Amino acid sequence: MKIGSFDLEKDGIYIIAELSANHGGKISIAKDTIKAAKEIGANAIKLQTYTADTITLNCDKDDFIIKGGTLWDDKKLYDLYTEAYLPWEWHKELFLYAREIGIDIFSSPFDKSAVDFLEILNPSAYKIASFEITDYELIRYTASKMKPMIISTGIATIEEIQDALEICKAEGNNEIILLKCTSAYPAPLEDANLKTIANLAETFGVISGFSDHTLGSTAPIAAVALGAKVIEKHFILDKSIGGADADFSMDKQEFAAMVQAIRHVEKLLGRVDYTMDEKKRNNRRFSRSLYIAKDIKKGELFNEENIRSVRPGYGLHPKHLKDILDKKASRDIAFATPLAWEHII
Repeated sequence: MKIGSFDLEKDGIYIIAELSANHGGKISIAKDTIKAAKEIGANAIKLQTYTADTITLNCDKDDFIIKGGTLWDDKKLYDLYTEAYLPWEWHKELFLYAREIGIDIFSSPFDKSAVDFLEILNPSAYKIASFEITDYELIRYTASKMKPMIISTGIATIEEIQDALEICKAEGNNEIILLKCTSAYPAPLEDANLKTIANLAETFGVISGFSDHTLGSTAPIAAVALGAKVIEKHFILDKSIGGADADFSMDKQEFAAMVQAIRHVEKLLGRVDYTMDEKKRNNRRFSRSLYIAKDIKKGELFNEENIRSVRPGYGLHPKHLKDILDKKASRDIAFATPLAWEHII
């Protein structure tokens, strides 16, 4: 599967920098953040496309007041989204700028009007946010646009994950990536359950990844080691910008360190490989082999005192030791000579 020009089977881990609310209400900050994401090695910048009116109701009833120990407790949903949203009139300029500097860009739509709006900009993929996985009509409409679907599974039951996949496939869209996600901000490490990443791929036959809301880079680095092919992390140019998501976003230095660590893990993982390449063959000289441990006269019997398994590895393989014991020497052999078959009668 490809997202834009990035081949998820060949090109490594796809790292998404989530802009979200980290723009400080200024398009210049949004553009600088996109530029920084490109500079530190992210593969994509992701926006969120909604307004307060497309995501909630302007209502003061208790249902619409945030509570439950979040960063935003006692705020009205409508006010939070009014503060956090990315103005739609910025999108075109941000898409053009990202493409100009060579970083992929796409967005999370939160209703059908956002999908229609984004289609004009031709994003390389669509992301369904974790709380929107229950909005089956949004998933259906988005999938119908036949772009790769990246779906966070945060609050979903296994049945809802299956439903989302079947909806996409019913639209003829089989390009689906499921992201393990803990929908808490920030998310405790003990709630990450990263073993689910491989299970998502195995259970549903899709590419899997990790949308991370924990603090620091331990979780995404571990996720890659456990099989994640896509990593998404909130990115802020500088935490002094503030905003709704600043507390659980990585700044430029932190994100750069995470990217570098992920690229190192990619190299470490490599591939399943038992071949004897030139490096291995060369290093076998430091392995053990059979050597003459004492001067031996012609006709003398080999025993565990006059031949030993030692380093380096220029003599016979140690597996032959038992076969050689009590055999006779074909000639005089000096101390520290690597044992060879020609020495044995």
